[in-house]
Amino acid sequence: MKQTRHCRENGRPSRAAGFTLVEVLVALIIIAVGMLGLAKIQALAYASTGIAGSQSLAALQASSLVSAMRANRSYWSTVANGFTFSNTGGTLASSDNTLTTTTYACASGGADAPCTPAHLAAYDLNAWSTALTAVLPKSTATIGCATSAGCYIKIDWVENNVNVNTQTQGNALTAPTYTVFVVP
Repeated sequence: MKQTRHCRENGRPSRAAGFTLVEVLVALIIIAVGMLGLAKIQALAYASTGIAGSQSLAALQASSLVSAMRANRSYWSTVANGFTFSNTGGTLASSDNTLTTTTYACASGGADAPCTPAHLAAYDLNAWSTALTAVLPKSTATIGCATSAGCYIKIDWVENNVNVNTQTQGNALTAPTYTVFVVP
């Protein structure tokens, strides 16, 4: 059996039998652009995981203070209307000056044990503020209470933003907020 080749009239094989170098280069460019897109999606997913981690830490810190507030109901259910407490970079301020004192040792076996409800609240807030600053650097926290409506805990922190495309700002600092309401 004789094999036939696709030939032109002059006897040489035609170019339709294989790929040209231009076709191969176009295919490689398409694959490269697709791979760059996948790399960008992976970087964005990685950054989103970090942001979600910060949000989880803020939620855990807020819930730990909520637990301390509920454990010390005798203080938190009787705070004055308009009560405020803030922690900005480790600097504490409050409408109740006893809460910014860091010398109370209410832990088991501490010098002040057993503490009064106000001293226990000061101890809890100072320990919580230290823990919050350790896990969320550049964070601020505000606690406000109205005796009839309960209290709120608001945590702000700073994190880097990742750009999705050239129209968005990359590496800009954003200030997300986590707020929880509690009735002690």
